[in-house]
Amino acid sequence: MDIKPLSEVMGARVVGLDPTSELSESELRDLESAFLEYHVLCIEAEPLTSHEFFHFAKNFGNPQKQLLRNQWDNQYPEVSLLESTYVGARSKPDDLSTVRLSGWHTDDSYFKNPAKATVLQALAIPQSGGETCFINTRKAFEEMPERARSNIENLTAVHAYDTIRASAQAQKLTDKELSETEDAEHPLVRTHEETGYKAIYFNPNRTDRVVGMDRKDSDLLLDVLYAWLTRYEFQYHHIWQIGDILLWDNRCLLHSVNVDYPIGQKRMHQRILLKGNRPV
Repeated sequence: MDIKPLSEVMGARVVGLDPTSELSESELRDLESAFLEYHVLCIEAEPLTSHEFFHFAKNFGNPQKQLLRNQWDNQYPEVSLLESTYVGARSKPDDLSTVRLSGWHTDDSYFKNPAKATVLQALAIPQSGGETCFINTRKAFEEMPERARSNIENLTAVHAYDTIRASAQAQKLTDKELSETEDAEHPLVRTHEETGYKAIYFNPNRTDRVVGMDRKDSDLLLDVLYAWLTRYEFQYHHIWQIGDILLWDNRCLLHSVNVDYPIGQKRMHQRILLKGNRPV
């Protein structure tokens, strides 16, 4: 097994690893160390069955059932099948910012205990577009001017399943799913429980407002924070190959999708979310 950096901002590629085999203790140690250092790992692989994918993901944490039941795998409900294909011309809007995937986000932040990590494997990819893009929110916090850091470090924000601040509406929920999505409050700057490093914890698709501020002041602060976070020097864009498995740390990353890809070309992934702790 060899681990090579993908960029100066974040990310490492793992080659020579068979995800269908039992990993040795030394391999697990090296992978965990690389995950905490690089925040996102790309494991080269062939497409896995849901059984293989589930058991591989268990090496890195406890898989949890995801909110949207209609995406659950029949055999392993902790595995969700995500298809984002444009099946016809009407399904691809002229304004791509209205596609929910295009918005920067971190998975599950509307829960009190958000997922610590996401495991995603490409099963089908279009010939162009469809990249998954990442922002290193730890790096963004560390490079923020000291005065700006002190202004946000002790603030708390409300995360909701949907918010008027998002550019695209969230998927409609069943009554059962809706009952599971009460708003959650999280620190705007969270401390990583494994490394002790601090990172901005702001989810543009889900963060509705800052606690203790009126809407106008809250929106102004979050808009400034968004402009800082989305600077290109904090980003890495992953060009998928079929079979790629990405493991990323939701505690210090945002991600989005380049949704400008051809109509009719299938884009499909399988995903597992790993249980996390309440942000502090």
